[in-house]
Amino acid sequence: MSEIQGDFPLTIMFNCAVMEHIVKILSIIPVTHDVKSFRFEKPAGYRYTPGQATDVSINQPGLRDELRPFTFTSLNEDEWLEFTIKRYPERHGITDRIHRLRPGDELIIRNAWGAIEYRGPGYFLAGGAGITPFLAILRQLYKDQTISGHMLFFSNKTSADIIYEEELKKMLGEQVHFVLTREQKRGYEHARLNREYLAKQGFDFGKHFYVCGPDAMIADVNGLLANMGALPETLVFEK
Repeated sequence: MSEIQGDFPLTIMFNCAVMEHIVKILSIIPVTHDVKSFRFEKPAGYRYTPGQATDVSINQPGLRDELRPFTFTSLNEDEWLEFTIKRYPERHGITDRIHRLRPGDELIIRNAWGAIEYRGPGYFLAGGAGITPFLAILRQLYKDQTISGHMLFFSNKTSADIIYEEELKKMLGEQVHFVLTREQKRGYEHARLNREYLAKQGFDFGKHFYVCGPDAMIADVNGLLANMGALPETLVFEK
């Protein structure tokens, strides 16, 4: 499963008891032309590891059992929980319905889960909405003043698609690379995260590689990194 958000039904099975929490949306903040930040109530004692997701449904008739995975982009110490969700109107699915919600509407969240978690200094490679699992990790590193030495390669179609561009610049400075695949624009790199591009980066293969995006991108990037010298245990991604 990639990007940790979307309109495809959840098929992962859990061995632990699933707890459901009905939470009210507190605020909705536009981020890009098709991305919004949803802040909502935080159940007492609810915690997660930065990078993890939960299964979400809309608390409305006919939609309560329509579960989809979304990543937390808030920090544990925040008084609210937050998702940063991209809308896919062409799918006529759950992200489209969530984008129509208003403050006061309710979601249902479950246990936190996910394989993407911080394991040490390294490189983050994200495609589109695949940045979302990394936001809480980077925000925590920045808050803890330990973000130095990390690097982000963030691929999007155009500059208008970049999620939280200014915040990422503030956190990472020159260590963030905005890569555009369908637009040539001053101040941005025009390329793809392919062998030619990755080979130029001078990676330290003793560090970790965090990869998230569409399934095809994850497979391609992981394969390229492995061929270049990355060990399997250094590749962190949602399987």
